Amino acid sequence: MSAERDPARLRALVDGFAGKRILVVGDLMLDEYVWGKVSRISPEAPVPVVKVTAESYFPGGAANVARNIQELTGAASVMGLAGDDPAGARLMDSLRQAGIETSGVQRDAVCSTTVKTRIVARNQQVVRVDRERIHPLDAAATRRACDYFAQTIPTVDAVVVADYGKGFLTQPLADFISASAHRNRKILAVDPHPYTSLEWHGATVIKPNRMEAFLAAELPPSDPVSPVLSDEPLLEAGQELMDRWNPGSLLITLGEQGMLLLSQSAAPYHISARAREVFDVSGAGDTAISVLAAGLAAGATPAEAAELANRASAIAVGKLGTATVTADELRADLSRA
Repeated sequence: MSAERDPARLRALVDGFAGKRILVVGDLMLDEYVWGKVSRISPEAPVPVVKVTAESYFPGGAANVARNIQELTGAASVMGLAGDDPAGARLMDSLRQAGIETSGVQRDAVCSTTVKTRIVARNQQVVRVDRERIHPLDAAATRRACDYFAQTIPTVDAVVVADYGKGFLTQPLADFISASAHRNRKILAVDPHPYTSLEWHGATVIKPNRMEAFLAAELPPSDPVSPVLSDEPLLEAGQELMDRWNPGSLLITLGEQGMLLLSQSAAPYHISARAREVFDVSGAGDTAISVLAAGLAAGATPAEAAELANRASAIAVGKLGTATVTADELRADLSRA
């Protein structure tokens, strides 16, 4: 059995998550869930009438990545921007209650906190409503972010960047993060956004999905091919990004086809999907980048970290809502291997 698929080795790596200090940088959001029941169709339009039974709120976007990291390591911190509004206050309270360090979060009266509202009935999402006003980070806020990052980077084991294209991450800040992580020899794991056109040079690992990989590589998307290692357009897009960004590894998530790992020092490696039943894909990417970074911080090889991320994603999509995955759940999954 190869080391990256050895359950005992993977369990030891999960044990090593504890206490790893990981800073999450990116666009912070609030996820709102409106739960209800549907008993009829509206007479006004062909849409269901949802009778609300409950409402709940969770950190979203990069804040959900921090929440995942906190569940895995117990030592997450977050850097980003939140509005000085009720949604921002609710988000900050949620992060603090989870034990996440929030001193890197700037509050801005001009910025409105992004809120994604999902209306769920009969365990199915009926509709999602987004409330957002994108404000690119100004020069003063960029300086504050760079100052905080420079002070914090020596104290952490890894950095996760979660770009949702809401304006916090700009090219000057991306360049500063990349250079600082490289200079301090810290793990830098990046979950990119395809429409921001940010360049991430020299990261430890970058994790786009299939569509994001084609868009970033400026190549026309193609239909998936099986087996994955015979998918020439996908391999071409991956190699283009490896050449352009020069990361240590590139992990392309492929949904029901699993994941494809490209590394500077190894042949392409395909990991088959493990999900048995999919309830909700919300937040699965957040879980994947979180486990990927925690694994690397614990000493995993890129292939081992990718295996763990793949297992965690399978657990996450089996849950309803913006879900996190705990270290105990990963251990239990590995015990069944």
